[in-house]
Amino acid sequence: MIDQKLLNIFLDLIKLDGLSNQEKNVALYVKNFLTKFPVKISEDSSQSETKSNTGNIICEIGNGGDFLMVSHMDTARSTLKVKPVLLDDRITSDGTTVLGVDNRAGIAVLLYLVDQIFTQNIPIKNFTIAFTTCEETTLFGSKHLSIKSKIKKGFIFDSGYRPGNFIFSACGAIGFKIKVIGKASHSGIAPEKGINSLQIAANAISQLRLGRIDEETTMNIGIMKSGSAVNVIPESTELEGEVRSFNLKNADTNYKLLEKIFKSEAKKHKAKIEAEYFWDFMPYTISSNSDVYKETVIAIQKVGLKPTPTISLGGSDANSLNARGIESVNLGIGAQNPHSNDEFIFIEI
Repeated sequence: MIDQKLLNIFLDLIKLDGLSNQEKNVALYVKNFLTKFPVKISEDSSQSETKSNTGNIICEIGNGGDFLMVSHMDTARSTLKVKPVLLDDRITSDGTTVLGVDNRAGIAVLLYLVDQIFTQNIPIKNFTIAFTTCEETTLFGSKHLSIKSKIKKGFIFDSGYRPGNFIFSACGAIGFKIKVIGKASHSGIAPEKGINSLQIAANAISQLRLGRIDEETTMNIGIMKSGSAVNVIPESTELEGEVRSFNLKNADTNYKLLEKIFKSEAKKHKAKIEAEYFWDFMPYTISSNSDVYKETVIAIQKVGLKPTPTISLGGSDANSLNARGIESVNLGIGAQNPHSNDEFIFIEI
């Protein structure tokens, strides 16, 4: 049987709607739960940067120690009308909404951990727990997380891989925006007087390698907006996309190639290009000789699982913490089919 207390915490959490920037209800639940125990609870001022309606929630066990455990409070999609279904081997929604396993399962585990430490008088090292905002959109919660300088290691409870897996290496991502500026004209009376920004963008895109470029790099254009009316040559076309890679140089090279192609096509037609790019999050790789790697392996072995180091082309709060010099791994919590209505989590003892 699954522990009923852990199950109840999880079922409480998934019923709280908490999209990115709207995590306050989840934050209140977390704070109310933790007030039952002799821990230090605080809320940082990260909302001034994240624009969330709450700050990150920080819980110090003892003096806070030198390591951090993290789960994020936001979900990618709404769980407002979730109807959980408990089957023999798993928990699902009724199929009309996301279940919210990502990352309410991680929060439930950490709250249950605090409960067990104090109700069962389990001897522990001092440590800190953080419940972050805005992970699903910008990672801004963890980027602006206020923690003590003595924190040197991080363990993130957020990977969709099954328990036993841990992500020791993850890609970074460059976000980019491209605007092609042409010239509007009546598409029936005087199409020759216009400069078709959409056609220029299409010509440029046709020369790009999108999708998987190599084993460590992907590129995607996910958003395109163009035109004002069906009888007007599109004056402006805007695109947004990303380049992901484990390699900083590869990501930068592929973005610069994309920009060069767009500028070349624009020049042919006397159009203009406005381009910007920024690092959404940086890649990281944790050495097998590092303390956080070794401690992760030992901890997984102690609970009877096989430690499986894994790489990921997704971002997480681990990217933010590693970029801040806090070596961190992302632990598998078993959120299956995350962000979809088919999302579920196994019940495993």
